Amino acid sequence: MVTFVAIVEFPVGAEAVGQRYEDTVLALLGRHGGHLERRLRGTDGQNEVHVIRFDARAGYESFLVDPERTALRSTLGESAPTTRVIEVHEG
Repeated sequence: MVTFVAIVEFPVGAEAVGQRYEDTVLALLGRHGGHLERRLRGTDGQNEVHVIRFDARAGYESFLVDPERTALRSTLGESAPTTRVIEVHEG
């Protein structure tokens, strides 16, 4: 099992679009052996933090190239959120 923290930033003016995008792509996790543990929203509405677990690293890698995810991301263009992903473990 692998665990990641994703720090998601929405472009100014595209917060609602970004949140809808995240709603959609987070729903795809299950098909890749992933599970959303926590989803936290910043008080400014510009950021989200996700804690995500995958059964295996291969699931994370397949999630990244999921055709539905990549197609949706490309349609958003400049409105797409930026994401920093950090692999973590219990410490």
